[in-house]
Amino acid sequence: MSFGSLFLAYLEDLPPRRNGVRKKRNIPLSMADGVVLMTDHFAPRAKGEFPTILMRLPYGRRGFGNIAEAYAERGFHVVLQACRGTEKSGGEFDPLTNERADGLATLDWIKSQPWFDGRIGLSGPSYLGYAQWAICDALPPTAAMATKVTTANFRPVVFPSGAFHLGLWLSWLQVIEGLRRRPLKTATSMFSGRIERNTAKAGMSLPLVQADRVASGHEVPFWRHWFEHSIGNDQFWDAIDHRHRLSATTPPVHFISGWYDFMLDPLLADYARLVELGHTPYLTIGTWFHVADELQRDNLRETILWMRAKLEGDSTGLRARPVRIHISGIDEWREFDRYPPGPPSLQTWFVDTGARLVTAPPSPADPDRYRYDPADPTPNLGGAIFAFTGAGAVDNAPLEARPDVLVYTSEPLAETLTVIGQTGVTLHARATIPHADFFVRLCDVSPAGISTNICDGLFRVTPETPQAADGSWQLEFTLHASAHAFLAGHCLRLQVSSGAHPRYARNLGTDEPIGTATTMVANDIEILHGPRQETAITLPLYTL
Repeated sequence: MSFGSLFLAYLEDLPPRRNGVRKKRNIPLSMADGVVLMTDHFAPRAKGEFPTILMRLPYGRRGFGNIAEAYAERGFHVVLQACRGTEKSGGEFDPLTNERADGLATLDWIKSQPWFDGRIGLSGPSYLGYAQWAICDALPPTAAMATKVTTANFRPVVFPSGAFHLGLWLSWLQVIEGLRRRPLKTATSMFSGRIERNTAKAGMSLPLVQADRVASGHEVPFWRHWFEHSIGNDQFWDAIDHRHRLSATTPPVHFISGWYDFMLDPLLADYARLVELGHTPYLTIGTWFHVADELQRDNLRETILWMRAKLEGDSTGLRARPVRIHISGIDEWREFDRYPPGPPSLQTWFVDTGARLVTAPPSPADPDRYRYDPADPTPNLGGAIFAFTGAGAVDNAPLEARPDVLVYTSEPLAETLTVIGQTGVTLHARATIPHADFFVRLCDVSPAGISTNICDGLFRVTPETPQAADGSWQLEFTLHASAHAFLAGHCLRLQVSSGAHPRYARNLGTDEPIGTATTMVANDIEILHGPRQETAITLPLYTL
């Protein structure tokens, strides 16, 4: 037992350890093309047969060593492997591209080992979860998966609503390159805010294809390859989309995510697909963001209980109801048989005069206006972002004070409203230039006046977006999923702006390609609201 695994056992309230652990590090595994991937094996120091847990990762094996040891101490063989082109593994790292072939070769190696007894579980967050989906249709009959803050389909993650998820890829680039070149310095940067500062600086550079140099100090091959080949290229995405591997024979899956994770909605789409196919997957969602400690520690307790239930037939400690979600606002966990927990009661709030949200039909009014200037883009603040500092629920006062952000607020609520699922927004808007982004956000305003972001969404308008006779657009948003109780005495607030930079690459207002664009044009925006052009928000409400 190491201090690290002992600390994890205390922190996660893990079941008692069953055995000691033997570690064999730096096992060279040859892939089909001869590239060698470095692999570690953690084995229970005990007699008998034990199931195996496989984790393939691009972040270096050392950071997951304590997690692997904690699993092994509780009766699992654990295989940790550094993905191609990362840490000490050979080849070049090409994100998402090689995980199918390399994962299958690694499975074949595991199956040939004398300690493998035919039972295998796949676990891990984020990229590790994607590596699970890449081989989910090739697992033996007794298998299980624990996919966390991830999805089988990365296209909507990289290009949400047609925009470019700039902050994610600039920050992730720094992590991947930093852990490969200077792991200790990068680990320090994760918690000092340096990565976020570098991302903000690099995100302002033009053309964007050169931003890798600003963020990391050198050219990054996969960054430039993606700019050249991934934008608008269906074949690029089809080759790395693993949704078709979800089937009636997919092993039992436990989905784990957070309400402030940027991959939550695609994960929920994977969950819904398995439900549609007749499965009963488990789903756990906390009020977490992507790199929250609970998620990056691999939700050890939940995963151990899941793997024991599905690989060993021991359901002791596994909850009876498959869905467990945290409700912010009341700070309570609730369990259900499915997600969403039945049809919601829909309640619509309209934008009205005086920057108000009201439940009655709105009055005739002139449009509200602001100017969006890409030279001074509306910044992102908190929310579902890839960041080690500043993600999740934050005070939105600095954002709401800007002249390019509109806010509409209700009167204090007479009763608590509990939202579970995806809030809808209908936005009527007009702009002087037909290249515009619209970012809308639902906030909870406390009696003290603190405005906290709950969920949000983006819509990118192009010249092809249908327009009414007066040149306006009717835009239908689906905000990212949430579960929150707006308490009596609190207010609803809707924010409207035209950007959240560098979370999403700023809209420059031109037709230039995103990677090479350098021209910036300001845009004058109008938000319309009235009896025939209702801008409104629709809440999916539940009574708990």
